[in-house]
Amino acid sequence: MTYIGRRGLLAGAAGVLAAAAGAGPAEAASWPARVQGRGGGGRAASREFRGMWIATVQNVDWPSASGLAAREQRAELTALLDTAVRRRLNAVVLQVRPAADSFWPSAREPWSQWLTGTQGKDPGWDPLGTAVAEAHARGLELHAWFNPYRVANHTDPSRLSAAHPARRNPDWVVPYGGKLYYNPGLPQVRAFVQEAMLDAVSRYPVDGVHWDDYFYPYPVEGEYFDDDDAYAEYGASFGSRAAWRRHNTDTLVYEMAQRLRQIRPAARFGVSPFAVWRNRDTDPLGSPTRAGVQTYDDLYADTRKWVTEGWIDYIVPQAYWQIGHPQADYAAIVPWWARTVAGTGVDLYVGEALYRCDANSSTAAWRDPAELSRHLTFAKKYAEVRGHVYFSAKHVAADPNGAMSRVVADHYQAVAAPR
Repeated sequence: MTYIGRRGLLAGAAGVLAAAAGAGPAEAASWPARVQGRGGGGRAASREFRGMWIATVQNVDWPSASGLAAREQRAELTALLDTAVRRRLNAVVLQVRPAADSFWPSAREPWSQWLTGTQGKDPGWDPLGTAVAEAHARGLELHAWFNPYRVANHTDPSRLSAAHPARRNPDWVVPYGGKLYYNPGLPQVRAFVQEAMLDAVSRYPVDGVHWDDYFYPYPVEGEYFDDDDAYAEYGASFGSRAAWRRHNTDTLVYEMAQRLRQIRPAARFGVSPFAVWRNRDTDPLGSPTRAGVQTYDDLYADTRKWVTEGWIDYIVPQAYWQIGHPQADYAAIVPWWARTVAGTGVDLYVGEALYRCDANSSTAAWRDPAELSRHLTFAKKYAEVRGHVYFSAKHVAADPNGAMSRVVADHYQAVAAPR
């Protein structure tokens, strides 16, 4: 099955392995008790979450182009926030660290090239600080969206700014699939990326820290992610490389949850993974799907564990398929996630593929302006579903095929207060 999701829009789709990997051995590490005060910490029942992603990498949503004047960038940003209010949303998820860079004056990483066209060049204003203030002024939550390990959408370190940490520490970086990534298997990398993200969290009253589906990269056929040296040094106690890689990702999530609680306790921690943890034919605990990617096996991201252990506050599976999809049916994925979060204290929001709504789509369901509204009607049957998030902001504004207007008319007649 061909992967359907936003990663193709954000970074250029690469081929993925259709065959599911086999189950690995049990994790070798023994994990501490759940992070107190996060997902399992006994929060009161949440209000409905109505969000939209604002993607900045490659200028997907904002800014509309690199190199705009500061006043133009700010005007575009506030227009998107106004769009969220007009569509009766109550949250925006703004990508502020798309590729080991920043949308704030970071102490550790360069300014993003997607602002000025030149990595490291000061755009002349503080986009994240402005976004937080302007969102809050409109009654919107602002969740800061970070990508932990992506360094660049190319493999040439010389194209990075001269002071970039990846150039100063070339042993941290792995080229793979035409891109550069920090190596998740190095403890010093894990510490650094946390510090880079927490720099923003410590400075701004963000309402949440948000990660998407990038941990270890999506598999590219015929390519090898070379973490041999790190595995030789740090992986000896694990039964397999896969188990070691999952442990590395688990550690990042667990440590970030702890540190976020210490630095900004009111901020919530959420992850938006590819929606299939494992297929049922791989694992009896898995979903009744036949997806070509499984986060546990292919991205080394045990998303189910993060929920059941209460390490995160919310999860937003990218359920980017129509109702009735033969391999990954929306009507199968949502109930599976509802069962998974039940009793954990972790909120479930469903990631919705607004970008697929198109009058000219090759898929009949996405040509129907009511498809997305039917998703919300279906999800209402499950009390565990506490909201929805739409990809992405420019589609919320443009309203392809009238699908967003239909959602608002059918489900968002009343304004939803922020949390």
